[in-house]
Amino acid sequence: MELRDYLRILRRRWLLIATLTLLVVGAAAAWTFTSTPQYQSTARVFVSTSASDAGETANAAYQGGLFSQQRVTSYADLVNKNRELAEWVLEDLGLAIPSRELLDEVEATVVPETVIIDLSVTDPSPALAQAMAQSYATALSDLVRRLETPAGASDPLITASIVDSASLPTVPVAPQPVRNLGLAVVLGLLLGFGVAVLRELLDTTIKSPDDVRETSDAPLLGTIGYDPSIRTEPLVTSLASHAPRVEAFRVLRTNLQFVDVDSTTKVFVVTSALPGEGKTTTAVNLAITLAQAGQKTLLIECDLRRPKASLALGLDNSVGVTTVLVGKVAFEDALQEHSVSGLTVMGSGAVPPNPAELLQSKAMADMLVKAKGRFDTIIVDAPPLLPVTDAALLAVQSDGAIVVAAHGKTTREQLTQAQDRLAQVDGELVGLILNMTPARRRGGYGYGYGYGYGYGYGYAPEPEAPAPKGKRRGKAAIASED
Repeated sequence: MELRDYLRILRRRWLLIATLTLLVVGAAAAWTFTSTPQYQSTARVFVSTSASDAGETANAAYQGGLFSQQRVTSYADLVNKNRELAEWVLEDLGLAIPSRELLDEVEATVVPETVIIDLSVTDPSPALAQAMAQSYATALSDLVRRLETPAGASDPLITASIVDSASLPTVPVAPQPVRNLGLAVVLGLLLGFGVAVLRELLDTTIKSPDDVRETSDAPLLGTIGYDPSIRTEPLVTSLASHAPRVEAFRVLRTNLQFVDVDSTTKVFVVTSALPGEGKTTTAVNLAITLAQAGQKTLLIECDLRRPKASLALGLDNSVGVTTVLVGKVAFEDALQEHSVSGLTVMGSGAVPPNPAELLQSKAMADMLVKAKGRFDTIIVDAPPLLPVTDAALLAVQSDGAIVVAAHGKTTREQLTQAQDRLAQVDGELVGLILNMTPARRRGGYGYGYGYGYGYGYGYAPEPEAPAPKGKRRGKAAIASED
């Protein structure tokens, strides 16, 4: 992955990253401010060899120093692990706690390249921490004297002297709010970004024109932005003429004119990989947009399993494709007109038990021939490609299929399988539409990736301000507002 890929992930998943960071910081803050303060007291012990006489040579002193350095690590280990020493301290202080707990509170460390042992004790009570550290230092000094005194001798070879007595701590060493919260922020950001990258790698849904291009060689004809009002106002005829969704379909209409430019009559099957990706709404609005441009356009509702196009247009679908194919109604008698847009529509008719057989019949081919003789553009609303074969069968009889992919829903694998389904029957994929794209900015939809992808910005005329009473607006005033 390149740097721009990580930036894209950051832009897409910033809410996830921020949420995880806040959760980690919140947990760290809760632990920090509810923890019992801990105080630490330290005593310092100096380990040295006993001088043999006043005339001790420099070489003997050097050898004694090496001997002390070799022993000092062992003494520090005794403090950290020796239960007998811990029990001696408990008895000295009159404490009734297990020696194991005391060993957890004490820590002896050797200052590098010296013979000094720092003996630290941490406890919620400052006074008790000081008392235990001082008692430990005294106990260690006595233990070293006992261990390093040869049998029959009165003086030890090595002594442990307390050079710094334990002091009374006034500031707790734990918890440390600044350090804990700082580490929590860093950890939260790393965790959030890691989860975001993992989700991005596991998420194979189509989310951008780049994803479409990586999955298919077919051109992206347009992007249709997600509009929350689409459930109540699915048709572009109910929107303002300069609404972003209306403009997106105009861009789609323009791009569609460059598909199969040599053909006088064009038949396009609008389908998708799976249900719920907006293919019917896209087909209906595309047909309306074509009709509004003055083209003689026919919308054929060929989703004979779940017909919804006629319902969206407010038309009756009891007579339509199935009644024409079985010969009950003539082609002309099955046509209806959408009065608002001037679009001609053929409903689905009654839902048949054998949709696939009807759609690949000779009667269907003859009906399309009749339609081509009367209309400039024919939009066929077909079922999804993956659940059933209807759309693939229709694509063979048309100039090609337009596949609608839903942003954040259609996966790359599903889109690839849909293309394979068309290729298996020698159907042509003329283009793709990326539907339900999120708004990039206020008032706009989609992605501004250049021609053919939709501009993604609304550009409606500004409302005209009322002219001052008794005055007329001059040309200069109008030109200054352009």
